[in-house]
Amino acid sequence: MTEQTMPQPLQEIVDEFQAVEDRQRLELLLEFSKELPEVPEKYREHLDEMEQVEECQTPLFLTVEYNDGPGTAELVLAAPAEAPTTRGFASIIHQGLNGLTYEEILATPDDLADRLGLSRAITPLRLRGIRAMLGRIKHNVRHHVNARG
Repeated sequence: MTEQTMPQPLQEIVDEFQAVEDRQRLELLLEFSKELPEVPEKYREHLDEMEQVEECQTPLFLTVEYNDGPGTAELVLAAPAEAPTTRGFASIIHQGLNGLTYEEILATPDDLADRLGLSRAITPLRLRGIRAMLGRIKHNVRHHVNARG
């Protein structure tokens, strides 16, 4: 079993959320929503080639691209502009995990949503979405690592 350790980029984001009051956390989440990178051209018209995270209230699609040489993963996340909360979570995941090693991603604690301190600012259903997003990414990376042998 992998020891759970927060990757440094994600820990910095968690620290940023922990440093502000509850109401400001929602504003911070909305700021993150503006920083989600555009979906690469090859997926833009083909979201059906990405995996939909059904647990999210709004359509969220993700894919993981693997670079087996250094053992790193590139994350592609797509969420509609009219869903800023979902985009904010996707942006946090992207900024915190994109380009990290498989081991770092797999070691990310499952309680990321709780550590962000958003439970009083948003509904449990939305928190379930971020847990599902992280869970899917970890599942996909774990499956890829196991398939390599």
